[in-house]
Amino acid sequence: METFEISILGCGSALPTTKHFNSAQVVNIHNKLFMIDCGEGAQIQFRKYKLSFARLNHIFISHLHGDHCFGLIGLISTPSLLGRTADLHIYGPAPLKEIFQPQLDFFCKGMTFSVFIHEINTKEHALIFEDRSVEVWTLPLMHRMPCSGFLFKEKPVLSHIRKDMIDFYHIPHYKIPLIKAGKDYVTEDGTIVANNRLTFPADKPRVYAYCSDTCYRNELVELIKECDLLFHEATFMETHKARANETFHSTAKDAATIALQANVKQLAIGHFSARYPNENVLLEEAQDTFPNTVLVEEGLTIKI
Repeated sequence: METFEISILGCGSALPTTKHFNSAQVVNIHNKLFMIDCGEGAQIQFRKYKLSFARLNHIFISHLHGDHCFGLIGLISTPSLLGRTADLHIYGPAPLKEIFQPQLDFFCKGMTFSVFIHEINTKEHALIFEDRSVEVWTLPLMHRMPCSGFLFKEKPVLSHIRKDMIDFYHIPHYKIPLIKAGKDYVTEDGTIVANNRLTFPADKPRVYAYCSDTCYRNELVELIKECDLLFHEATFMETHKARANETFHSTAKDAATIALQANVKQLAIGHFSARYPNENVLLEEAQDTFPNTVLVEEGLTIKI
């Protein structure tokens, strides 16, 4: 099975602490890296966990609060020192280009690569990127400013070849792509060998949903239905529900309720308020509603 994993670089919320870095994650799909949010210090974490700048070509920014984007200009400037030449694409809500283009023009003159900024519509569920391996869709969130989550959908792959049957029928290599694409095989004497004797089904495509920052939003349920992993912010406990509502954030119970309603396989919670020295209280609250919940922390890698 091809790689599909999420590495946590930061999981704190807006108030800086010595325990957590601000929001940043890296999604590795088929050994291509995609970054989601880029809080302060993200490039330090990127190097600490031995991730490759050369394999990072796309960065997705959920919204323009500083704890989700203050690390962006530093992370952009460093690869040029390493001789990078591949283009870098950044996706996020307006006024992303208005804010960051002047910084690029001032701090990143003479870079060895080009940066392209793509502004997204945070009010719609839309395809904003795809390649041979993955599609990336926006997820409309509800926060104090325009904010979008992201849905990473692995594309289906071809069936797997049964090597024993290939050897048995002495099938030439140039026929294998057609068989993987679903064709039957015809032997030299005209015998038709059914495709299902020569192949076995590929693994089901995997899906990762990232939802931060947002208040409880029932509209998400249909968009993330039965995804393999949901990351959902859990800034507060239910005892601070009034504060969550005031700041358009979610409680751990809110996150778990969305996971339960969407029938996801696993829930990961993060974006913790600094008021909780022990985030296990958030984990316990979420697990009361959705038992298959994990607490994220810097350095954690979740494999799908």
